[in-house]
Amino acid sequence: MDSTGKLLAWAGDPQQVTFMRSSAKPFQTLPLIESGAAEHYAIDHKQIALACASHVGSEAHVQTAEAFQAKVGVEESELLCGVHTPRDEEAARRLTIEGKDPKPNQHNCSGKHTGMLALARYLGESTDDYLEHEHPVQRRILAALAEMCGLSEAQIGLGLDGCSAPNFAIPLASAARGLARFADPAGLPEARAQACRTIFAAMTTHPEMVRGPGGFDTRLMEVAGEHILSKAGAEGYQAIAIKPGVIGADSPAMGLAVKIADGNGRATRPVTLAVLHELGVLGQAEMKELAEFSASTRHNYRGLEVGEERVTLQLKRAGQ
Repeated sequence: MDSTGKLLAWAGDPQQVTFMRSSAKPFQTLPLIESGAAEHYAIDHKQIALACASHVGSEAHVQTAEAFQAKVGVEESELLCGVHTPRDEEAARRLTIEGKDPKPNQHNCSGKHTGMLALARYLGESTDDYLEHEHPVQRRILAALAEMCGLSEAQIGLGLDGCSAPNFAIPLASAARGLARFADPAGLPEARAQACRTIFAAMTTHPEMVRGPGGFDTRLMEVAGEHILSKAGAEGYQAIAIKPGVIGADSPAMGLAVKIADGNGRATRPVTLAVLHELGVLGQAEMKELAEFSASTRHNYRGLEVGEERVTLQLKRAGQ
Protein backbone atom coordinates (compact mmCIF):
# COMPACT_ATOMS: atom_id res chain seq x y z
CA MET A 1 0.00 0.00 0.00
CA ASP A 2 1.01 3.62 -0.36
CA SER A 3 0.32 6.22 2.29
CA THR A 4 -2.88 7.40 0.58
CA GLY A 5 -4.44 3.95 0.82
CA LYS A 6 -3.79 2.81 -2.74
CA LEU A 7 -3.20 -0.92 -3.11
CA LEU A 8 -0.04 -1.36 -5.19
CA ALA A 9 0.65 -5.11 -5.13
CA TRP A 10 -0.60 -8.17 -3.31
CA ALA A 11 -0.75 -11.93 -3.05
CA GLY A 12 -3.53 -13.76 -1.24
CA ASP A 13 -6.25 -11.67 0.40
CA PRO A 14 -5.24 -8.07 1.25
CA GLN A 15 -8.29 -7.76 3.49
CA GLN A 16 -7.39 -10.76 5.64
CA VAL A 17 -7.78 -9.78 9.29
CA THR A 18 -5.01 -11.06 11.54
CA PHE A 19 -3.21 -10.06 14.72
CA MET A 20 -0.15 -7.89 14.18
CA ARG A 21 1.60 -9.25 17.28
CA SER A 22 4.95 -7.49 17.83
CA SER A 23 4.82 -5.84 14.41
CA ALA A 24 2.50 -3.34 16.13
CA LYS A 25 5.28 -2.04 18.39
CA PRO A 26 6.21 1.04 16.31
CA PHE A 27 2.54 2.07 16.44
CA GLN A 28 2.42 1.39 20.18
CA THR A 29 5.37 3.75 20.66
CA LEU A 30 3.79 6.72 18.87
CA PRO A 31 2.00 8.16 21.94
CA LEU A 32 5.24 8.08 23.93
CA ILE A 33 6.78 10.47 21.40
CA GLU A 34 3.87 12.70 20.39
CA SER A 35 2.73 13.26 23.98
CA GLY A 36 6.03 14.93 24.83
CA ALA A 37 7.00 12.18 27.28
CA ALA A 38 10.10 11.12 25.35
CA GLU A 39 11.38 14.69 25.22
CA HIS A 40 10.50 15.29 28.87
CA TYR A 41 12.52 12.28 30.03
CA ALA A 42 15.30 12.82 27.44
CA ILE A 43 14.72 9.35 25.99
CA ASP A 44 17.29 8.90 23.24
CA HIS A 45 17.05 7.11 19.89
CA LYS A 46 18.61 3.92 21.20
CA GLN A 47 15.99 3.70 23.94
CA ILE A 48 13.18 4.53 21.50
CA ALA A 49 14.41 1.71 19.26
CA LEU A 50 14.26 -0.62 22.28
CA ALA A 51 10.66 0.48 22.91
CA CYS A 52 9.87 -0.79 19.39
CA ALA A 53 11.92 -3.96 19.77
CA SER A 54 11.57 -7.69 20.17
CA HIS A 55 15.11 -7.91 21.44
CA VAL A 56 17.05 -11.03 22.45
CA GLY A 57 17.83 -10.02 26.03
CA SER A 58 21.56 -9.51 25.59
CA GLU A 59 23.61 -7.54 28.09
CA ALA A 60 23.47 -4.53 25.74
CA HIS A 61 19.67 -4.72 25.63
CA VAL A 62 19.37 -5.05 29.40
CA GLN A 63 21.71 -2.10 29.97
CA THR A 64 19.69 0.03 27.56
CA ALA A 65 16.46 -0.93 29.35
CA GLU A 66 18.01 -0.05 32.71
CA ALA A 67 19.19 3.34 31.45
CA PHE A 68 15.72 3.98 29.99
CA GLN A 69 14.07 3.11 33.31
CA ALA A 70 16.49 5.24 35.30
CA LYS A 71 15.53 8.31 33.27
CA VAL A 72 11.83 7.72 33.87
CA GLY A 73 12.04 6.60 37.49
CA VAL A 74 10.63 3.17 36.71
CA GLU A 75 11.65 0.00 38.53
CA GLU A 76 12.16 -3.27 36.67
CA SER A 77 9.67 -4.87 39.07
CA GLU A 78 6.90 -2.62 37.67
CA LEU A 79 7.06 -4.32 34.26
CA LEU A 80 4.08 -6.63 33.76
CA CYS A 81 5.50 -8.48 30.76
CA GLY A 82 6.47 -11.59 32.70
CA VAL A 83 9.74 -13.43 32.08
CA HIS A 84 11.19 -15.91 29.62
CA THR A 85 14.65 -17.31 28.91
CA PRO A 86 16.57 -14.72 26.87
CA ARG A 87 17.00 -15.53 23.18
CA ASP A 88 20.63 -14.41 23.39
CA GLU A 89 22.70 -17.57 23.77
CA GLU A 90 25.37 -16.00 25.98
CA ALA A 91 22.79 -14.46 28.32
CA ALA A 92 20.90 -17.76 28.58
CA ARG A 93 24.14 -19.69 29.19
CA ARG A 94 25.15 -17.29 31.96
CA LEU A 95 21.82 -17.73 33.72
CA THR A 96 22.23 -21.50 33.62
CA ILE A 97 25.79 -21.41 34.94
CA GLU A 98 24.91 -19.00 37.73
CA GLY A 99 21.67 -20.80 38.59
CA LYS A 100 19.63 -17.63 38.18
CA ASP A 101 16.13 -17.06 36.83
CA PRO A 102 15.52 -14.69 33.90
CA LYS A 103 14.38 -11.19 34.79
CA PRO A 104 11.81 -8.88 33.17
CA ASN A 105 14.42 -6.71 31.45
CA GLN A 106 15.55 -9.78 29.48
CA HIS A 107 12.01 -10.24 28.14
CA ASN A 108 11.86 -9.32 24.47
CA CYS A 109 9.12 -6.73 25.19
CA SER A 110 10.79 -4.97 28.13
CA GLY A 111 11.45 -1.84 26.07
CA LYS A 112 7.80 -1.58 25.01
CA HIS A 113 6.62 -1.98 28.59
CA THR A 114 9.12 0.59 29.83
CA GLY A 115 7.77 3.00 27.23
CA MET A 116 4.19 2.38 28.36
CA LEU A 117 5.16 2.97 31.98
CA ALA A 118 6.99 6.16 30.98
CA LEU A 119 3.86 7.46 29.27
CA ALA A 120 1.70 6.55 32.28
CA ARG A 121 4.13 8.32 34.62
CA TYR A 122 4.23 11.40 32.36
CA LEU A 123 0.42 11.58 32.18
CA GLY A 124 0.11 11.17 35.95
CA GLU A 125 -1.84 7.96 35.51
CA SER A 126 -1.69 4.73 37.50
CA THR A 127 1.15 2.33 36.70
CA ASP A 128 -0.06 -0.88 38.31
CA ASP A 129 -2.76 -1.41 35.67
CA TYR A 130 -1.13 0.18 32.60
CA LEU A 131 -1.99 -2.85 30.42
CA GLU A 132 -5.75 -2.67 30.94
CA HIS A 133 -7.66 -1.94 27.73
CA GLU A 134 -9.34 1.12 29.24
CA HIS A 135 -6.16 2.59 30.74
CA PRO A 136 -5.36 6.02 29.22
CA VAL A 137 -2.07 4.68 27.83
CA GLN A 138 -3.82 1.89 25.95
CA ARG A 139 -6.61 4.20 24.79
CA ARG A 140 -4.01 6.51 23.24
CA ILE A 141 -2.29 3.59 21.56
CA LEU A 142 -5.52 2.27 20.08
CA ALA A 143 -6.46 5.72 18.78
CA ALA A 144 -3.03 6.20 17.17
CA LEU A 145 -3.15 2.80 15.45
CA ALA A 146 -6.67 3.44 14.15
CA GLU A 147 -5.75 6.85 12.76
CA MET A 148 -2.55 5.64 11.13
CA CYS A 149 -4.27 2.70 9.45
CA GLY A 150 -7.41 4.50 8.32
CA LEU A 151 -9.74 2.57 10.61
CA SER A 152 -12.20 3.36 13.37
CA GLU A 153 -11.36 2.00 16.79
CA ALA A 154 -14.43 -0.24 16.57
CA GLN A 155 -12.95 -1.94 13.48
CA ILE A 156 -9.91 -3.16 15.42
CA GLY A 157 -10.12 -6.55 17.09
CA LEU A 158 -8.50 -6.66 20.52
CA GLY A 159 -6.66 -9.56 22.06
CA LEU A 160 -3.97 -10.25 24.64
CA ASP A 161 -0.40 -10.63 23.46
CA GLY A 162 2.24 -12.95 24.89
CA CYS A 163 3.56 -10.12 27.07
CA SER A 164 0.02 -9.41 28.39
CA ALA A 165 -0.32 -6.09 26.51
CA PRO A 166 -3.30 -5.52 24.21
CA ASN A 167 -2.79 -6.63 20.62
CA PHE A 168 -4.65 -5.75 17.46
CA ALA A 169 -6.33 -7.65 14.63
CA ILE A 170 -6.69 -5.56 11.47
CA PRO A 171 -6.70 -6.16 7.71
CA LEU A 172 -3.26 -6.60 6.16
CA ALA A 173 -3.98 -3.74 3.75
CA SER A 174 -4.74 -1.39 6.64
CA ALA A 175 -1.52 -2.33 8.40
CA ALA A 176 0.42 -1.74 5.18
CA ARG A 177 -1.13 1.70 4.79
CA GLY A 178 -0.17 2.62 8.34
CA LEU A 179 3.38 1.45 7.71
CA ALA A 180 3.60 3.58 4.56
CA ARG A 181 2.65 6.60 6.65
CA PHE A 182 5.59 5.92 8.95
CA ALA A 183 7.80 6.25 5.89
CA ASP A 184 5.96 9.32 4.56
CA PRO A 185 4.01 11.15 7.28
CA ALA A 186 3.23 14.15 5.07
CA GLY A 187 -0.26 15.41 5.77
CA LEU A 188 -0.39 14.07 9.32
CA PRO A 189 -0.64 16.47 12.28
CA GLU A 190 2.82 17.81 13.05
CA ALA A 191 3.20 16.02 16.39
CA ARG A 192 2.25 12.70 14.77
CA ALA A 193 4.46 13.32 11.73
CA GLN A 194 7.45 14.14 13.93
CA ALA A 195 6.80 11.03 16.04
CA CYS A 196 6.81 8.90 12.87
CA ARG A 197 10.08 10.44 11.74
CA THR A 198 11.63 9.94 15.18
CA ILE A 199 10.66 6.27 15.38
CA PHE A 200 11.81 5.59 11.82
CA ALA A 201 15.17 7.22 12.53
CA ALA A 202 15.59 5.48 15.90
CA MET A 203 14.93 1.99 14.53
CA THR A 204 17.02 2.39 11.38
CA THR A 205 20.01 3.99 13.12
CA HIS A 206 19.94 1.47 15.99
CA PRO A 207 18.84 -1.77 14.32
CA GLU A 208 20.88 -3.77 16.84
CA MET A 209 18.34 -2.75 19.48
CA VAL A 210 15.33 -3.91 17.44
CA ARG A 211 16.37 -7.58 17.50
CA GLY A 212 20.07 -8.23 17.93
CA PRO A 213 23.18 -9.26 15.98
CA GLY A 214 22.24 -11.61 13.14
CA GLY A 215 18.48 -11.13 13.56
CA PHE A 216 16.40 -10.57 10.44
CA ASP A 217 15.08 -7.11 11.35
CA THR A 218 18.55 -6.01 12.39
CA ARG A 219 20.30 -7.34 9.30
CA LEU A 220 17.70 -6.03 6.86
CA MET A 221 17.95 -2.51 8.27
CA GLU A 222 21.75 -2.70 8.37
CA VAL A 223 21.90 -3.72 4.72
CA ALA A 224 19.19 -1.32 3.50
CA GLY A 225 20.65 1.66 5.29
CA GLU A 226 18.07 4.13 6.58
CA HIS A 227 15.51 3.49 3.84
CA ILE A 228 13.62 0.51 5.30
CA LEU A 229 12.02 0.00 8.71
CA SER A 230 11.51 -3.67 9.57
CA LYS A 231 9.59 -5.22 12.47
CA ALA A 232 8.71 -8.88 12.80
CA GLY A 233 5.81 -10.30 14.75
CA ALA A 234 5.08 -13.77 16.08
CA GLU A 235 3.14 -16.38 14.10
CA GLY A 236 4.53 -15.45 10.71
CA TYR A 237 3.92 -11.67 10.60
CA GLN A 238 6.32 -9.13 9.10
CA ALA A 239 5.93 -5.36 8.80
CA ILE A 240 8.04 -3.20 6.49
CA ALA A 241 7.99 0.56 5.85
CA ILE A 242 9.82 1.86 2.76
CA LYS A 243 10.74 5.49 2.23
CA PRO A 244 9.77 7.41 -0.93
CA GLY A 245 12.22 7.27 -3.83
CA VAL A 246 13.71 3.88 -3.00
CA ILE A 247 12.71 2.25 -6.31
CA GLY A 248 12.85 5.43 -8.39
CA ALA A 249 12.87 9.20 -8.08
CA ASP A 250 9.08 9.44 -8.05
CA SER A 251 8.27 6.20 -6.24
CA PRO A 252 5.93 6.61 -3.27
CA ALA A 253 6.45 5.45 0.27
CA MET A 254 5.24 1.90 0.65
CA GLY A 255 4.08 -0.30 3.50
CA LEU A 256 4.36 -4.07 3.29
CA ALA A 257 2.49 -6.43 5.62
CA VAL A 258 3.20 -10.16 5.32
CA LYS A 259 1.33 -12.94 7.11
CA ILE A 260 2.10 -16.63 6.65
CA ALA A 261 -1.26 -18.32 7.17
CA ASP A 262 -0.04 -21.21 9.32
CA GLY A 263 2.15 -18.97 11.47
CA ASN A 264 5.35 -20.49 10.06
CA GLY A 265 8.16 -18.10 10.88
CA ARG A 266 10.54 -20.10 8.68
CA ALA A 267 8.62 -18.93 5.61
CA THR A 268 8.24 -15.28 6.60
CA ARG A 269 11.77 -14.12 5.89
CA PRO A 270 12.23 -15.73 2.44
CA VAL A 271 8.82 -14.45 1.35
CA THR A 272 9.54 -10.92 2.59
CA LEU A 273 12.88 -10.81 0.79
CA ALA A 274 11.36 -12.21 -2.41
CA VAL A 275 8.64 -9.56 -2.39
CA LEU A 276 11.10 -6.74 -1.68
CA HIS A 277 13.28 -7.99 -4.54
CA GLU A 278 10.36 -8.26 -6.96
CA LEU A 279 9.21 -4.75 -6.07
CA GLY A 280 12.73 -3.46 -6.78
CA VAL A 281 13.37 -2.40 -3.20
CA LEU A 282 16.32 -4.78 -2.80
CA GLY A 283 18.81 -5.38 -5.59
CA GLN A 284 21.06 -8.35 -6.23
CA ALA A 285 23.82 -7.01 -3.99
CA GLU A 286 21.47 -6.63 -1.01
CA MET A 287 19.91 -10.04 -1.65
CA LYS A 288 23.38 -11.59 -1.61
CA GLU A 289 24.15 -9.98 1.75
CA LEU A 290 20.87 -11.36 3.12
CA ALA A 291 21.21 -14.79 1.53
CA GLU A 292 21.10 -16.57 4.89
CA PHE A 293 17.42 -15.58 5.17
CA SER A 294 16.45 -16.64 1.67
CA ALA A 295 14.85 -19.92 0.65
CA SER A 296 17.40 -22.70 0.93
CA THR A 297 18.19 -26.37 0.76
CA ARG A 298 17.27 -28.34 3.88
CA HIS A 299 19.47 -30.99 5.48
CA ASN A 300 18.81 -33.55 8.19
CA TYR A 301 20.96 -34.22 11.24
CA ARG A 302 23.36 -36.35 9.20
CA GLY A 303 23.85 -33.55 6.73
CA LEU A 304 21.87 -35.28 4.00
CA GLU A 305 19.86 -33.08 1.65
CA VAL A 306 16.19 -33.79 2.31
CA GLY A 307 14.36 -30.93 0.62
CA GLU A 308 14.37 -27.42 -0.72
CA GLU A 309 12.46 -24.26 0.13
CA ARG A 310 11.15 -22.19 -2.75
CA VAL A 311 9.11 -18.98 -2.76
CA THR A 312 6.35 -19.55 -5.32
CA LEU A 313 3.95 -16.65 -4.78
CA GLN A 314 3.23 -14.28 -7.64
CA LEU A 315 2.41 -10.65 -6.91
CA LYS A 316 -0.60 -9.08 -8.56
CA ARG A 317 -0.15 -5.44 -9.46
CA ALA A 318 -2.62 -2.59 -9.56
CA GLY A 319 -3.65 -1.90 -13.15
CA GLN A 320 -2.77 -5.33 -14.43
